[in-house]
Amino acid sequence: MANKIFMGLKNVHYAVVTETIGEDGKITTSYGTPKPWLGGVKLSASAQGQNDNFYADDGVWANLVSNQGYDGSLEMAQIPEDVYTEVFGFIKTSGGGIAEYSNAKTKYVALSFEFDGDEAARKFTFYRVMLNRHDVESETKKESIDPKTFTCSFKASPRPDDGLVRYYEDKDGTNYANWYQSVVVPSVG
Repeated sequence: MANKIFMGLKNVHYAVVTETIGEDGKITTSYGTPKPWLGGVKLSASAQGQNDNFYADDGVWANLVSNQGYDGSLEMAQIPEDVYTEVFGFIKTSGGGIAEYSNAKTKYVALSFEFDGDEAARKFTFYRVMLNRHDVESETKKESIDPKTFTCSFKASPRPDDGLVRYYEDKDGTNYANWYQSVVVPSVG
């Protein structure tokens, strides 16, 4: 029986975004090399934007549509040191610890991942994601162990240079085999 549903989350990767403003005022987006972020537990993203009718002459005059990206959450088994320092702007100290300062600047990232249960084996990328810091939680051990995870809410917004929000390819796509080597940006046309 063919599997036609999404389930599972794996191969989460992030790549730091650089946005450069040219002399003409236009923004160009580029990406660092994707890095694996092990321990994917759950990803959810809700579409944001507008899809409303405007009425005139006793009927629908226009359909007002806007795509403002996604609001979501990413639940991970752990937050690696690289994510703290490269994404959240925390500082690695000379003593080997990680310090969080109130003036730390969070960077945009491209977030790539795949779902295990998808028959087409689609790989996805959100291109301009702002992750929020996670809550800190733990509890004492009891008769059964309940692992604690880390959940970061996020906003995946359109890129300022071309409006690209999200892209995916299935296993027959031309970039599929090298999806995590660099951030795949689709060419349209």
